[in-house]
Amino acid sequence: MRRLALHTVAVVSLVVSPGLAIAHEGHDHGAPPPPVSATIAPRADASSDDFEIVAIARGSRLRLYLDTFRTNVPVRDAVIEIDTPAGTQKAAADTEGAYEIVAPWLARPGRYDLAITVQASGIVDILATTLVIPEPATVPAATGSLLSRLPVMATVYGRDLALWAVAGLAFVAGIGAASLFRRRRPGGVALLAIVAAAGLMADRADAAEPQPGNDAPETAVAARDVAQRFPDGALFVPKPTQRILGLRTLFTDVQTWSGTVELPGRVIPDPNSAGFVQAAVSGRLTPPPGGFPRLGTKVAAGDLLAYVKPAIGAADVTTQQQQARELDQQIALIERRLERFRQIQGVIARAQIEDAELELTGLRIRRANLDRSGREQERLVAPVSGVVAAVQAVAGQIAEPNAVIFQIVDPARFWVEALSYEAYALKDEATGQLGDNRTVPLHYRGAGLADRNQAIPIHFGIEGDTTGLRAGQLLTVLASTSDERRGIAVPRSSVLRGANGQSIVYEHTNAERFVPREVRVEPLDGQRVLIVSGIEPGKRIVTQGAELLNQIR
Repeated sequence: MRRLALHTVAVVSLVVSPGLAIAHEGHDHGAPPPPVSATIAPRADASSDDFEIVAIARGSRLRLYLDTFRTNVPVRDAVIEIDTPAGTQKAAADTEGAYEIVAPWLARPGRYDLAITVQASGIVDILATTLVIPEPATVPAATGSLLSRLPVMATVYGRDLALWAVAGLAFVAGIGAASLFRRRRPGGVALLAIVAAAGLMADRADAAEPQPGNDAPETAVAARDVAQRFPDGALFVPKPTQRILGLRTLFTDVQTWSGTVELPGRVIPDPNSAGFVQAAVSGRLTPPPGGFPRLGTKVAAGDLLAYVKPAIGAADVTTQQQQARELDQQIALIERRLERFRQIQGVIARAQIEDAELELTGLRIRRANLDRSGREQERLVAPVSGVVAAVQAVAGQIAEPNAVIFQIVDPARFWVEALSYEAYALKDEATGQLGDNRTVPLHYRGAGLADRNQAIPIHFGIEGDTTGLRAGQLLTVLASTSDERRGIAVPRSSVLRGANGQSIVYEHTNAERFVPREVRVEPLDGQRVLIVSGIEPGKRIVTQGAELLNQIR
């Protein structure tokens, strides 16, 4: 019977102990708080067609962030008054562009209805919202038997009280088992019950010891809010973080836009303000006084750039020497004849003397030119005013005829040559997009009637500033056509590439929440794209800082 009594006590102990063991394993005393509760302070928000405001409670202070509703631009010069349980209070602006009031009533949990009056930029608006201050701690709801409630009691009222209650129940269970089986030595059974209760308390003491990795989550609110991504992909971005990231939004609107076609192109000099410098004869290059002009040197039309000393071969030298001897001989004969004519000028006609003088003058000029041909250098001058864009000149270099030695361009006058593989009805205005995402306005000049590599060359003039452009630079031409399309125009920086390769934009659904939306886009111009599906009009789309939002995890 003693063995039966021991078994009974053990069974009672097992009935009592499993609930406690489960309750204290990992300190799980109920459903854990939401993940954001430890990193997000109590807050409330409200918005109208003009403004959007967020109120954040921290201790005894209420901090307010006011932005424009459509663009999310901070409003820093507003007058804000708040109707609170303590009366009407005027918020004071700080250096960070926020507003703040002292609110001791925030120490009491509960729901507080706030009426916020905003005056800014000649607009007066009233925003109503409700701020909820949660209870600092609540007793978890307990269901089931008394034994199942003991873990909660252990958590709320203390570990020692619960353990003494368990020991008492174990002792009473042992006495009951002894009476049930009518033991002759009840003192022994009572002793067994006490031992079982003591063993149970020892086990609970061991189980209650903190175990590594089983710490309960902290419920205190952090000193600052943390931006985070929810499982559904939506983002929580506190207003202070939005201002650090410089987030800006655009209110979507469907409009009709001209069609756009993308064409490959390159920058070319304006033919009317550019020129090449070439040698007319083969010769050796020599620098002018001051040396050859360097790249980027400004020159004026007619400026001397280089000399070309003609290169004469041995055969040419022999021919020139023979021509020189023949000319010398002819000159000597004419001089003699002219001298005889002058001696007998009284008996001959004056015309014969004059003819001889003219012939002698011509022979002397030919002889002088023959002497200069071996020594005179060709002058290479700038054909137009501009900047030296290319130099192929080295002292002593042999310059061949038609070889380009210098290229002169006017950096303020560039064109763009694009290639089109289809015939489009283009409008006058176009945009050129460079590799560094810069854009330049273009004006349609004309299209060729002869194909070049099975493509139609099209010329555009660059309007406005051409700083940083160079001849031969590649770019993409976005030319408007006569076709029309409907959609929402947004900046190119608004559209990002999602993990699945789909184009996405971030919608600003409320004050501190951003949701990614998959969209289908088409090119519109150098700075914008056209959203043709995936987003509706009347939404707020992030236009600045979207790439930073996409990095929040």
